[in-house]
Amino acid sequence: MSDPFSGFEKKRDYLICIDSDGCAIDSMDIKHFRCFGPCMVKEWGLEAYEKELLESWNEVNLYSMTRGINRFKGLVKALTEVQEKYQPVEGLETLVKWVEESDELSNPALEKAVEETGNICLKKALAWSQAVNASIKELPKEEVKPFEGVKEGIEMLHESCDIAIVSSANYEAVKEEWTRFGLIDHVDVVLAQNAGSKKSCIEKLLTYGYDKNKVMMTGDAPGDMDAADKNGVFFYPILVKKEKESWANIGEAKDRLQAGTFAGEYQEELKEKFVKNLTK
Repeated sequence: MSDPFSGFEKKRDYLICIDSDGCAIDSMDIKHFRCFGPCMVKEWGLEAYEKELLESWNEVNLYSMTRGINRFKGLVKALTEVQEKYQPVEGLETLVKWVEESDELSNPALEKAVEETGNICLKKALAWSQAVNASIKELPKEEVKPFEGVKEGIEMLHESCDIAIVSSANYEAVKEEWTRFGLIDHVDVVLAQNAGSKKSCIEKLLTYGYDKNKVMMTGDAPGDMDAADKNGVFFYPILVKKEKESWANIGEAKDRLQAGTFAGEYQEELKEKFVKNLTK
């Protein structure tokens, strides 16, 4: 696999990292409502408990502090609930172990684990993940689009900042969506699932010579805030159900980043609003 950072170079002093699904592109709800949860129900034959399981899936993956977790971590949470409340899940402990111990939670990494173990639950998890990717490709394109204000916001940011997509979604899907909406022209590097964790992507970007006080991660999930915190960079949240407003205010965040007034009260206020929005 080619190096995702290939050809990237630091052009400006400031760097804005932007997540894709649920942050720039309004694709997270539809993918979970129509693909992730329903594919799990189908793969494991859980139709009898569909309503409860889909509600729980959406709560975990969209509307709480576990929003945006890796798909396989979300799957383990859901299947553990199935085993505890409804019916046994054959081979689940092997999937749990893989999710806890694997360096990379992706389809290629899971394929290797399936080859090594032959475990039924790993096989079904892979089939589910592949079915999810296939069903995402089938989603009506007109229903997946950027949030209002995203294009203008990114164009404005790119005038004085380098822009990196930092996403845990599938690379091809991210590239296709950002290209379709003319956003890719304002992006310097695309870092998706194949580039490693968000934390490691930001860590690598910092090696290009950016001052941490001149770097901001923009995201809609706790994992985005965590990746920013672990690298000592700033975090600008896109609030669930308030995305338009969040994008409308990103200019102030950029101005503060460039004026050196982001740290302290402003940053803490942003984080407080973010957490409150997912825990009410």
